[in-house]
Amino acid sequence: MANYFDQHTFVYRDGEFLKAAEATTHLYGQTLHYGYGVFEGIRAYETIEGATKIFKAVEHFDRLKRSAQLLNLPYTWTTAQLIDASYEVLRRNGHKEAYIRPLVYAPANMGFNPNEYSHIVIETWPMQPFLGEKLVSVFLSSFQRPNPKGFRIEAKACGHYVNSILASYEAKAQGFDEALLCDMDGYVAEAPGANIFLEKNGGLVTPTLGNILPGITRATVIELANTMNIKVEEKLVTTEDLFAADSAFFCGTAAEVIGIASVNKNPFPKPWNESLGAKIQEAYKDLVRENFSNNKYLVKDKLEALQ
Repeated sequence: MANYFDQHTFVYRDGEFLKAAEATTHLYGQTLHYGYGVFEGIRAYETIEGATKIFKAVEHFDRLKRSAQLLNLPYTWTTAQLIDASYEVLRRNGHKEAYIRPLVYAPANMGFNPNEYSHIVIETWPMQPFLGEKLVSVFLSSFQRPNPKGFRIEAKACGHYVNSILASYEAKAQGFDEALLCDMDGYVAEAPGANIFLEKNGGLVTPTLGNILPGITRATVIELANTMNIKVEEKLVTTEDLFAADSAFFCGTAAEVIGIASVNKNPFPKPWNESLGAKIQEAYKDLVRENFSNNKYLVKDKLEALQ
């Protein structure tokens, strides 16, 4: 637990700033028992000028609200209020850079009845890229993404991540770094906590929306690619497309942009440092830290427009 908090760590909960070690909650809610809650994964970065900046804060908290609405969880907070609270938690915890985890969870209610209100907590902790910084080996999972007709698949809901954990555990047990899941129709979908892009014939291909989480980092990668005059095609991606790609990468708030070395031990032919993904990775790092002057792929005004 020391990796996440200690006796000095603060969290924001229901309008108050509390010590994490002293914060308590009940054990009789739908979130703990049934996975009925929503959350966000957000990052704050130290900019090139030394300030702390939450990346895409509005987009993340707007999505948190949308996720709660999709699950019929009461949601009474404004985006501005939660952004301010997040900066205050960062300040109290002394974090110049950190991962930020807001969680909306249900009150005591062991039935399947609607809740009259919700709780919210915002936590922060230092975190390196979720998948590390080296190219990752990927296992094509035996697990599928859930049927979108059975879930609000576009919501970032707690219970959805049982699927992610099962797939990730399976991959690691087989000696791989991470999993890649297909959807119920056999099309390539996403990783347990990241979206995927393939490089082919000088452009990028990514699975279309419908059976995947519409990632905010995914949208940022598309924006960066458009700014860099890299064509991006959103389509149904087959496993044949996957194994015929020149290179590939995952992207997500926790993972950031990370190259894929191989899938099921089949390496991609293009060296990572020559790939479009490597260019996107560099541009993304400059964007989140507002390093507008030294990027060799983008000009300042175009980078600033993506903030």
